[in-house]
This record gives sequence, structure tokens and C-alpha cells, in this order.
Amino acid sequence: MSQITYDQFDAVDIRSGVVTRAEPFPEARKPAYKLWIDFGPDIGEKKSSAQITVHYTPESLLGRTVLAVVNFPPRQIGPFMSEVLVLGLSDAEGNIVLAGPDRPVPAGRKMH
Repeated sequence: MSQITYDQFDAVDIRSGVVTRAEPFPEARKPAYKLWIDFGPDIGEKKSSAQITVHYTPESLLGRTVLAVVNFPPRQIGPFMSEVLVLGLSDAEGNIVLAGPDRPVPAGRKMH
């Protein structure tokens, strides 16, 4: 594994955000949801496509605090523009489990 400097890590802007809306994304090649995430007043609401359909329903995502990279360029996913990358880890079967804080934090907080 290659090593990076702290400055390289710090260049990746990972923030807390609250899911305000979640919908199925039937046009995606792999099962996914469209998410709208509030990152607070400085960043605002951003959209993301997330392949998290095994462990989550759209209803279970509402109000959930997630972590996301907010400074990647937007990416077109079919007819949907994904603006942030929601972070997660693969379970034993390779399905994504969302990463998030274990205590309440305000939307828009930067990960250290």
C-alpha cells in the first residue's frame, strides 16, 4: 500500500450530511437510489447516486447522517447528475454499508 501525506488526505473534503430525500433509480445499470443530502448552509443540498439497495430502503435513509466526499467533480450517472460520493464499506457479501458518525453531528461538519 502506498502512503500519502496529511496534505493529500486533507485535500479530500469529507463532510457530514443528512439525507432529505431518497428515491429508487431504475435507470441505473446496477440497483441504486438517488439521494438528496443536506450539508448545511455553507454547502447546501447535493445529489448522489448510491448502490445501497440491499441494506436500505428509501424510507430508512430519510434523516440519516452520512459521510460524503463533497469536492469531487460531478459525474453523470445515466440521466442523473451525482454531485457527491457517499462513503460506505463492503460487508462480507460485498454489499455496501453506509459510513457515518455514531453520535449526532451538525450537517456540513468536516471529517478530521
